[in-house]
Amino acid sequence: MFFYLSKIIWFFIQPINLVIFLLFAGLAAALLGRMRWMIAGTTLACVILVLCVWTSLGSLLLGPLEERFPRPVPPQKVDGIVMLGGGFEASINLARGRYDLNRAGDRIVETAVLARRYPDAKIVISGGAEGLLLTGEADTYAASRLLAGLGIAPERLVLEGKSRNTYENAVFTREMVAPKPGETWLLVTSAFHMPRSKALFDKAGFPTVPWPVDYRTSGREGFGLLQDNATDSLDNATLAVREWIGLLAYWMSGKSDSPFPGPDE
Repeated sequence: MFFYLSKIIWFFIQPINLVIFLLFAGLAAALLGRMRWMIAGTTLACVILVLCVWTSLGSLLLGPLEERFPRPVPPQKVDGIVMLGGGFEASINLARGRYDLNRAGDRIVETAVLARRYPDAKIVISGGAEGLLLTGEADTYAASRLLAGLGIAPERLVLEGKSRNTYENAVFTREMVAPKPGETWLLVTSAFHMPRSKALFDKAGFPTVPWPVDYRTSGREGFGLLQDNATDSLDNATLAVREWIGLLAYWMSGKSDSPFPGPDE
């Protein structure tokens, strides 16, 4: 139920969809002669759109998430590497049988680098099809093809392709891997996604060393106008809103122990 409810709610409140719904509401209000409601709806839609597209708001919201877990000193020994899915173009790979990457492709690139640095480590790819309506190939299959093409032995791979969200990533991976006390496992995911991911893996009883990748900010952004192209600004704002809401939702549902997990928790 949590999965379906989260997808439905997110459909309505993600910034670009929210703008569209507000404009429709303003149009309906105008047709009904409710001019104050029309002005309020269209004004709010314009404010959200300007903030998300023309300002650095998204980067400012992503910054604290990306800085929460700094990249640690590389361990001497690593028993396994867990990469969370999300770096592949799922629908394209399903249609073409390839391993095309999206903006989060740094996850698989860094995993391949780590696999060569730690040749004895197991490589876990965790991530099924996340969409509620859209169809696509689970990242586990595209990742296995790519890693095989880069010379990573197939017997090193552990593929967890059932999970649909980060909570299921943690639970299902813990069940498959059954990590032993004293083992060192790296957790590879986007830096903005690391606070939620680390908290959920800890809650599931799977201790990991956070290894953030796929940074979207420089850490030096201030609030300003037209500091990035419109598409990236909107993407950053959308990611930030989703991640902060996700942190709050997982905390309120008892799936994590803090609304803003950090390295000392």
